[in-house]
Amino acid sequence: MSIVTEKSEILFLYETKYNIPNGDPFTGEPRYDEETKRALVSDVRLKRYIRDNMHTNGQQVYVINTDLDNKMTGGQRFKYLYDQRIDKTTSARDFAFTLADVRMFGGVMAIQQDGKDKSKAKKDKSSEEGAEDTKADKVTAFNVTGPIQFAILNPSLNAVNMMMNQRTSVFTSDEGNKQGTIATRYIVPYALIQAHAWVNPFNAKETKLTEADVLLMCRSLWNEVNSKNTTSKVDQTSLLLLQIVYTNPNDKLYGVDRFVKINSDKQEEQIRSLEEVTFDLEGLKNALASPKVSKLRYYTEIPAIEEALQKIGPDKLEKLTSL
Repeated sequence: MSIVTEKSEILFLYETKYNIPNGDPFTGEPRYDEETKRALVSDVRLKRYIRDNMHTNGQQVYVINTDLDNKMTGGQRFKYLYDQRIDKTTSARDFAFTLADVRMFGGVMAIQQDGKDKSKAKKDKSSEEGAEDTKADKVTAFNVTGPIQFAILNPSLNAVNMMMNQRTSVFTSDEGNKQGTIATRYIVPYALIQAHAWVNPFNAKETKLTEADVLLMCRSLWNEVNSKNTTSKVDQTSLLLLQIVYTNPNDKLYGVDRFVKINSDKQEEQIRSLEEVTFDLEGLKNALASPKVSKLRYYTEIPAIEEALQKIGPDKLEKLTSL
């Protein structure tokens, strides 16, 4: 399929119930904006959904740990993949673009030097900064800017009150104890998370991102959110994916992350199900009226959302047949 030439922005909505949409790496507690009371999900969490799903379905992925017992540096991971390449004449940069997540998100690539090769690599780097070669001991690190980028933090559409949750275990914390342990954590009762992403056609030329790659990214995110069954991520459901396609690569609309809003008879913190909200798509309707927007691709399996979309005007709507 052809290289991406369209500039677009993507909104992806999913719901979470009584879980931790994205835990803080230090505390494990849900990421949370204390000012707005919105639950937050990081770009790293979203990209991990995508990479995990692609890897599970046979795509070759750079940023993933395939052996939890043997941690790798990024350089070791890239060297491992690079050494497995079929065409040994392929340069490191060209090989990087065969990796699905590099084509999408870019990254920093390097081949980890082994022992005696390190001193030679340093000399090569000082005399040929940025130079590349098919030999591992002459390849230096290089950076690739990915054409697909997610917002660093993606807030929920509704405000939430975090809920304390206590769990018990049959196992004791110490050999002499007679009772099991009790653990305390905080969870989010209900949140409608909206992820926001940008697709840049200028960077797509460099990484050779194709239209099929964009669809793969959307499909992987949709399916992994639906199927994630870890303790902290169970009971999540993908609801709606929107791709706002611009007429020209330099076009830009303001406030895309506010095009979709929700209304409810309840206080936002009291919402516990999708049936308790209605979608306000007036911002999206106004965007479709702009000459800067050529089309709106979308996918949903929720009849109420489908109906709301059709009401804003079908002229520029293009439903994706499947994800």
